[in-house]
Parts: sequence; C-alpha cells; structure tokens
Amino acid sequence: MTGPAAAVAPRERVVVAMSGGVDSSTAAARLVEQGYEVIGITMHLAGGASRCCSLEDAEDARRVAQRLGVRFFVANYRERFEQEVIVPFADSYLSGRTPIPCVACNTRFKFEYLMERARVFGAEKVATGHYARVERDPSSELYTLRRAADRSKDQTYFLFELGQAQLSRACFPLGAMTKSQVREHAREIGLTTADKPESQEICFVPDGDYAGLVERLRPEAGQLAGEIVDEAGRVLGRHAGIHHFTVGQRHGLGISAGRRLYVSRIEPDSQRVVVGGIEALAAHGAELTGVNWISGQPPERALQVRAQVRHRHAGVNARVEALPGGRARLLFDEPVEAVAPGQAAVFYDPPTAEAGREEGGERTLGGGWISTALK
Repeated sequence: MTGPAAAVAPRERVVVAMSGGVDSSTAAARLVEQGYEVIGITMHLAGGASRCCSLEDAEDARRVAQRLGVRFFVANYRERFEQEVIVPFADSYLSGRTPIPCVACNTRFKFEYLMERARVFGAEKVATGHYARVERDPSSELYTLRRAADRSKDQTYFLFELGQAQLSRACFPLGAMTKSQVREHAREIGLTTADKPESQEICFVPDGDYAGLVERLRPEAGQLAGEIVDEAGRVLGRHAGIHHFTVGQRHGLGISAGRRLYVSRIEPDSQRVVVGGIEALAAHGAELTGVNWISGQPPERALQVRAQVRHRHAGVNARVEALPGGRARLLFDEPVEAVAPGQAAVFYDPPTAEAGREEGGERTLGGGWISTALK
C-alpha cells in the first residue's frame, strides 16, 4: 500500500417531503440518481377519510423509500394541521371569503416545519414534488421562483409566500419535467406510485362537501340563515348560510329569476348573498393584504405585471403598487370576473414583445391576499 486511502467526500443530504404520490416519489428518485443522500419524510396531516398524507399514503411512500434505498420517517402534524389549516379554512367561509388552504400548507408545513426537521437531520436542503423552479440570479445574487416548464402543471401560485430564506434551501426536482415524463420515469425505475391517480379536490375534503366540514367544525354555522338579494337589494330568496357560497358561483343558488345569476359578493355582517348578471362579476382591480415580495423588498414604483387571481386563471396584464403595512393595490388592464376575497393574487413578469406570449414571464415576483374587489 503506497499511501493513505483517498477520503470519500460526504454526499449532500436532502430531506424530501414524500406524500405517497408519483410526484414526490419521482422527486426523491431523481435526487438519489443525482448522488444526493436522501431522507424521506411523510407529514401525517389529517385522519379519517382525508386524502391528506394519510396512513395509506405513508405506506406508499415507505415502499418507494425502500425501493430507492433511503431512510424514511413519518412525522405527525395532525393537531397543528387542524389548527393552522383546517380551522382557518372553515372560518374563512364564515367570513364570506374563499380560502386557499394549499398556500398555508406549503408555507408552514413544507417550508417551515419540514425545514426545522431537516436541520435536525443535518440537511440544508428540502425538496418537494412541486412543479416549479428555483434559481439564483447571478447579477443580484437573489433567489428567484420561476414557473415550471410544464405550464399546465405549474404550482408557483401556491408558493408565492416563500422568501429568500426558504428559496435558498428549496429544491424542486420536477421543475423541468412534464407530468407525462414524471410518470414514465417512475415506471422505468419501478416505483409503485407510477400510475397512482392524483386528487383534484382539497385533500382534507375528499367528498367536496365544504359546507359540511364548516358545520362540523363550527356547528353555529347551520343557524346562520339569511337573504339572497339582487344588486338593488330586492330579496329573491333565502339561504342556509353564507358558507354555501363563493363569488362567481352560478349553480345551487336555490332561486329562479328567468336569467343566469351569479354570486357577485357576500356580506358576512348581514349574512346576505348578493347576486347579479355576468356583468356584476367584473372588477377593475383589487386591494391586497399580506403581500410578500420574493426579493425581500417592495418595489419603490408601481410595476407592470401579469397577475393571476386564482389557480386556473390565465392571468391578466396589470399594474401593482406597493402600499404601507404589507398592502398593495392591483389594477387590471381589462376587467376580470369573479375576483374573490380570500383568494390570492400572484404577480409575474409581464409579457414582452420578444417573448411573444400573452401569459407573461416565468419569474414570480410575489403576491398577496385579495381583501376587496374593486368594482
């Protein structure tokens, strides 16, 4: 033996949030293939009939971890999840708002609590199966959140609350892949989750009965009946509680008026649901609260952006102005229908003549919570 054995460099350790679905399974697999030391963690968030990281999902994740040869753990966050996600979800409906629980789940659980666990394991990075990309801008040295290559699966809308501290430790292995490529790769390497169907509804309301969930958590909701009125205040009928309605809703109003009517706004103080024609849904802007700027600093001047006011919204060109107290005013270049308080408005780079795309750029600038639609 002519000299000391060469030291083997330690592999970088990454904690992967493994929900038991094909996306997080493939994210873990890709990191293993890239040479990382992967630790899989399933966050047990809800019980019962929920499809929210259930025990069945944990077993699917465990099988994938065994196939990949990585360590695996289950972390119980059921109590926190109920108090920080499910209860606020119910209370939002009772206040006339339309909540997005996925944002709170991502911000708090995936990128706060899971990052805390990662530090315990000596890992600096946390990876998820989100369709998004994170990059570091060489000129500013800031981290940027960019849309996924597969625009139809892009999930940056749900990640707008992330800041520099979280993005510096975040890893999205699927950001450059399409959904079909993800499933095909999972099949090629023999993952049992390759063809597992994905849920389209809110995971802790698998039957889609939001009102029923609200009444189970807040029994008094069933006693809060009120009036359905038109824009002029004329009473058209009665309802069994404002938690049965969202802005833009057309079906299930329980009234007949000889024309199509939509929920144009909800007035929680009077328990009134206001309805009108399609024209009543148009808004020219929105007031926002809880605004997060991903760069860490609000812009000094108003910005031209591409704004998305709900997950499946195609987006609209708009102008956003930062206001004191974490607020902002968003003004659309053209009217937008069904701008609902409680939803998020997320800002992206505006379209450019060079890009020739109407949907706007790839960089996520930030976003905030819609408090008021400007009619």
